[in-house]
Amino acid sequence: MTISQEKMVDYYRSLNPNKNIEDLFKEDVRIGFYGSSFDPITHAHLWVAATVAHRKKLDFVILLPSIGEARRDKVLQTQDKHREEMVKLAIVNKKKLILDTYEMNVRPERQYTYYTMEHFKKVFPKAELFFIMGADLLVDIKDGKWTMDEELIKHNQFIVMGRKGINMTETIAESPLLRNYDDGRFHLMDKGIVMEISSTYIREEIASGGEADSLLPDACYEYIKEHGLYKEIKR
Repeated sequence: MTISQEKMVDYYRSLNPNKNIEDLFKEDVRIGFYGSSFDPITHAHLWVAATVAHRKKLDFVILLPSIGEARRDKVLQTQDKHREEMVKLAIVNKKKLILDTYEMNVRPERQYTYYTMEHFKKVFPKAELFFIMGADLLVDIKDGKWTMDEELIKHNQFIVMGRKGINMTETIAESPLLRNYDDGRFHLMDKGIVMEISSTYIREEIASGGEADSLLPDACYEYIKEHGLYKEIKR
């Protein structure tokens, strides 16, 4: 069963004003999904999303801020409302980048990537969908660290971005799971895609009184100052 298109158009419009939301639902549209904590969103996030869209001929990249307080693997530094607003500010003039807060609101037991992609297949039944991830996550899948890993790999396509020191072809070859599904579903990007500006570095700079204004969009930096974000680092 698909999810009501009219309902979803209204939802995306509320998060992404002044964008061509109807185009998300066209036949054969190509959509990538890029998840991160975006705590905060940086120029590197935006550059990666735009570069992947260009090289892989994606019509849209949907940015998925991760679940907040219920997240098991990481302590987030700001409330969901702030991370959401900073993404909105960062992509307001970027027509191919779309905000979706689905993962912020998903129940903890459904916070696995397999469920996320199944959700979007119902939202965009006419689209070709790709999960965008770094090669470090490919290594994690090889090492058996992902829940529902076979279901995820079996039923989805992936755009995998290179990471320093990781040979993606060898990683796939070393994993029975990955190599058994290596039928073209792994779209590897290993040239000129690494751009390291970490959110952690920005948070630490702000907490220590440093200058981070050149590392993220101006509107986001002003928002951080206005709301007093990242003055202390939560451990």
